[in-house]
Amino acid sequence: MRIFFLFFGFVLALTGGITLVAYLNLLTVGYSVIEYLLFVAKRVETYLFIIGILMIWLSGILIKRRKKKNQFTKK
Repeated sequence: MRIFFLFFGFVLALTGGITLVAYLNLLTVGYSVIEYLLFVAKRVETYLFIIGILMIWLSGILIKRRKKKNQFTKK
């Protein structure tokens, strides 16, 4: 289950991250940094990126907690 969250989170973060980098081309067209951030905040890809990072982070926390829990039960 943790590997599923890790893999799915990676896919979401990769998809969102690539599109956010692609949207950086708006800065060369003439958008200011504030306009870029406002535009990106309205896009679904930004939320996919954030959800993906959170899923990766949470899967890492679950792995660490289970390892600690298993250490105490083995003794």
